[in-house]
Amino acid sequence: MPGRLRRPSAKLDTVKTLTVSRIEGLKGNLRPPSDKSLTHRALLFAAMAEGGPSRIGTPLLGEDCLSTIDCLIECGADIEVFEQSEFGDRPFAIVTRERAWTSPDIPLDCGNSGTTMRLLAGVLAGKPGLDATLTGDASLSRRPMRRIVEPLRQMGAAIMGDTPPLAVSGRQLTGIRYMSPVASAQVKSCLLLAGLSASGETWVSEPSKSRDHTERMFEALGIEVMTDGDLAVGVRGGQSLSPLDFDVPADISSAAFLLCAALVLPASNLRLLEVGVNPSRTGVLDILSSAGALVEQEGLRDATGEPVADLHVMSASNLRAFEISGSLVPRLIDEIPVLAVLATQCEGTTRIRDAGELRVKESDRIESVATGLRAMGATVETYPDGMDVHGPVELKATTIDAAGDHRLAMAFAVAGLIASGETTIHNAQSVETSYPRFELDLDRVAVRS
Repeated sequence: MPGRLRRPSAKLDTVKTLTVSRIEGLKGNLRPPSDKSLTHRALLFAAMAEGGPSRIGTPLLGEDCLSTIDCLIECGADIEVFEQSEFGDRPFAIVTRERAWTSPDIPLDCGNSGTTMRLLAGVLAGKPGLDATLTGDASLSRRPMRRIVEPLRQMGAAIMGDTPPLAVSGRQLTGIRYMSPVASAQVKSCLLLAGLSASGETWVSEPSKSRDHTERMFEALGIEVMTDGDLAVGVRGGQSLSPLDFDVPADISSAAFLLCAALVLPASNLRLLEVGVNPSRTGVLDILSSAGALVEQEGLRDATGEPVADLHVMSASNLRAFEISGSLVPRLIDEIPVLAVLATQCEGTTRIRDAGELRVKESDRIESVATGLRAMGATVETYPDGMDVHGPVELKATTIDAAGDHRLAMAFAVAGLIASGETTIHNAQSVETSYPRFELDLDRVAVRS
């Protein structure tokens, strides 16, 4: 029966272990989970919208997005999540705001979600009279927040803390021109959201282009987005978001695990449905092409400014090593762990650089990926900003500690699908944050001998 979604009381406290064995291929049609980045933004923008309710179709109901829902409800939004409707079995959410943003009675628990904390901080900083404390789990509490706190303070925000918890007291903000030292969609989005409630114009420039979901959705919802070249975007204060009607496409970052697995398994013929192919997110497709793989985009169409297509992939042979560096990194930062697994099956040495951001994700993904791949028989050298992976090599099963990092858990699950023996992945419960049905989907399309 439809109704308000309630978070499971256990959250992610239950330790989960994945066991994975070699299979022959992936075959069939499958829709990966909905895009996490777009779900966060759709929920937040709907809670900010004026003029009526918003409908969000097929939101991702993983732990990170549930954290965003919980925080918005605590701040006065009315969010009803229906796990199915009379039109089908897909979930949807109705978001309305009939009262002003209110100071929450309890700390806002962002869980493991850096997107929730960084984007919400940008909104709350510009709400005079509102006071809130943003907290997170042990992993999020180690992640850098100075990158948003410093520019928000330059805008006049009152924020205590450079790492979580962050204590935010809403103030009247003033627009600034900010040059971000890192290419980060979260930093950019945080400041653009703050800029909507600031006086004057707020501009953000980056060293290279990060994903542009916020700008695309802003424009679709009536916000004028200004540009200065390819790397600077700005907004004028005082603009209001219109209600949205948006169907969230499937997440290309989640699809990447299935794409890489299908390429290196010999009996694969897989079609991934309704995948978002925003050019700021399709670096993984560029890398797969440079490695000699063919991933066909079928039925390209538009959804509220976001391009969507079905992706068709088959087994590939004679894959070659590739290079990830420079402006390509922000377009595939989340896919690097599974691309490193793919690199073990490519001829030559794959070189990954300019990816120091991986060291301050949910874990130090550079060292964790290298340590796990070495345990499976690969030769990997690490550097402050990346790694070299030599291939091809026949991987052997081992035991991996995913350390609560969802992308590590799924990357090593892909490695386990091609390794000899049975791979065991401990502390894999965080897969629920982005791909709640990961095991079920793998089992559904797996071809076994």
